[in-house]
Amino acid sequence: MFERLKEDVNSVFDRDPAARSFWEVLTNYPGLHAIWGHRLSHRLWNKNWFWLARTISSIVRWITGVEIHPGATIGRRFFIDHAMGVVIGETAVIGDDCTIYHGVTLGGTSWESGKRHPTLADNVVVGAGAKILGPITLGKGSRVGSNAVVTKDTPEGSTIVGIPGHIVDSKCNKANSRRERVEQLIGFEAYAESEKCYDPVAQVISSMLEHSRAVDNQLNVLLNALNEQGVDIEKLDLPGINAHDFFKDIDLVETTPQKTEVG
Repeated sequence: MFERLKEDVNSVFDRDPAARSFWEVLTNYPGLHAIWGHRLSHRLWNKNWFWLARTISSIVRWITGVEIHPGATIGRRFFIDHAMGVVIGETAVIGDDCTIYHGVTLGGTSWESGKRHPTLADNVVVGAGAKILGPITLGKGSRVGSNAVVTKDTPEGSTIVGIPGHIVDSKCNKANSRRERVEQLIGFEAYAESEKCYDPVAQVISSMLEHSRAVDNQLNVLLNALNEQGVDIEKLDLPGINAHDFFKDIDLVETTPQKTEVG
């Protein structure tokens, strides 16, 4: 028993640089307290002491802000960082070395009995506010971005973002250009992740904006050519897209169509 407690505390040091001492972790990490309370309630649940198991689970929820159903199965070295607002359903299964952040829900999508909650394989990380719903399986080493909603199985080592959740390309390079920096902000960086990946939806939107700008420039070339030939074309006041309205912290350079000499 004491070895398991020590293992749990050590898992906090491995994943939270804010942890300073064994005593601090032991007394001030509600995620650990919720897991320890669940172990007790889970044992009682398996011995058919259902009311007592649920009562202990409710007390732990009042104290920690974490609701774990006594029927859920949780592996070793599980870490709930910040803890508050986590909900784990009755038939959820969590493997070893998994990490979830505050506001995560492992919920069901049906009122039918039987398996109705997610299964997390080993080494899965679920970002803050994410919702994993239904009897699905997240493959080993998967990472779910903050606030994503996942309702389908995911392969091993995948990174899932968005609503609904979709898999992003794992072969990502750090952005250098302003356009790529905007893509990153439109896209996703998982909570507690250092690797930067591009959201494929953001890439499509960025491509559409780039295409629209190219069309505008081409039309301006045609208008200039017609004007130089004496053809008077009325210029319409078209609305533009101002990225500054969406990205206040980025030094974007406003580009205006350049007049092109024809002839």
